[in-house]
Amino acid sequence: MNKFKAKKMQLERRKRRVRAKIFGTAERPRLNVRRTNAHIYAQIINDVEGRTICSASTLDADFKATGKIGSNKEAAELVGKLVGERALEKGVTEVTFDRGGHLYHGRVKALADGARAAGLKF
Repeated sequence: MNKFKAKKMQLERRKRRVRAKIFGTAERPRLNVRRTNAHIYAQIINDVEGRTICSASTLDADFKATGKIGSNKEAAELVGKLVGERALEKGVTEVTFDRGGHLYHGRVKALADGARAAGLKF
């Protein structure tokens, strides 16, 4: 098994372990974070109904209008603010944070800080 496949399997294992403990409801949906080398994505999900309430990423038009690149902490913080503002527009104030198997460090932490700055509680 090559090292890239092994790393992917380890990430999937961590993701399953985190998701076994986290579940989004209508009152407190789940803020899911997906991180790649080039971009970062955030979704607020109601797991009871199985639907996405709102989302933001570095590929959104609102983000691209800022002229920033999508692979640094400043971009992640801006995506966190965008998803926080969109969640507040939909009436969501509290969420459960799902780091998706990634360490709570760097870009994942910056996204969480941006969402908190926008007014989300978790």
